[in-house]
Amino acid sequence: MKIVTFEDLDEKYTEGYDVSFIHSGCEDGSADVVILDINTIFDYEEKKLTICKENYTSIAVIDDPSDFDAFKNFGIKAWIKRENLSDLPNLLAEVKKRMSL
Repeated sequence: MKIVTFEDLDEKYTEGYDVSFIHSGCEDGSADVVILDINTIFDYEEKKLTICKENYTSIAVIDDPSDFDAFKNFGIKAWIKRENLSDLPNLLAEVKKRMSL
């Protein structure tokens, strides 16, 4: 499963996956999952068609409740609170399972 993230997440959360960052040349349309935060929502919206597969999952990292309101207008499929990032590997495993990857 290929993951593109817009921020430098600690690699322990995405261990075992093919991870790249949007600003380091991931424009081949092969991302299965995109992980973003409130600071990168507009980059995501601008570049999602060039970085993501037709069927992909977007995961937003939420810092406070107002972030959720902003993300819901962008069709984000999953959310995780920043303080719960240790649960990200479980969320990614579930996404992988549901996407049959």
